[in-house]
Amino acid sequence: GGPPVVFLHGTPGSRRLGELFEAAARENGIRILAPDRPGYGRSSPWPERSVRDAERFVVPVLDDAGVDTAGLVAFSGGAPYAFAAAATRPERIERVDVVAGAPPPEFVDETPAVQRLLRGMATTTPALLRGAFRAQAWLARRRDPSFVLAQYTTGDTAATVPERAAEIVREDFLEAVAHHRSGVVTEFGHAGSDWGVDLGEIGADVRLWHCERDTNVPISGVRRFASSLPAAELRVFDDADHLRALLRSVPEILAAYQ
Repeated sequence: GGPPVVFLHGTPGSRRLGELFEAAARENGIRILAPDRPGYGRSSPWPERSVRDAERFVVPVLDDAGVDTAGLVAFSGGAPYAFAAAATRPERIERVDVVAGAPPPEFVDETPAVQRLLRGMATTTPALLRGAFRAQAWLARRRDPSFVLAQYTTGDTAATVPERAAEIVREDFLEAVAHHRSGVVTEFGHAGSDWGVDLGEIGADVRLWHCERDTNVPISGVRRFASSLPAAELRVFDDADHLRALLRSVPEILAAYQ
């Protein structure tokens, strides 16, 4: 019954990652709505969707929950869809918080090699990419959580990522590709393309939470993007990486929605 906040998972990802918000949400009396985007988890595939179509799966979540407006929190690859929903349906979105989020391609001059590979496979060999994620899931089920955490962290994960958080991250990845691989193929295809969104239409306040050590989404492009948004505030962690930025920012983000 508290203030509603929609959480958009990463790429790949699922609703399961929303469990990372549970303790802070209870402490602050926040209602978390964490859907699977199309083609992930229990949501049906929608391979022809565009980034601009985000409001067509965000707004129905609000309607189903019986709320007129909500905040949006997005992690990593969920960022384009948060910005798109806020730009196309500004009357429904009160605020946008993006953690370790990917900026529009025109602001990026440094794309990690793995990201370039995945984007290329999504557009040229999608069947091969689906098979690669199926194989990765097979391994993830049989390995400890560090196998999945290595995709989002640098250094020693055991020392700084709580055991339950590590397990949630693994469960999130497994659920993301358990039924379909359509979502991840679709969204890696989106990653290097024009979003088709007028970001000037965003009326909500925007806060970007990032870190200097993020090797998944280098901060240089995020800084340029932040400077282009007149209502945006950039918060930078010096001693965090991609996943730890999410773990560090969650309590402060939700406290602001009280």
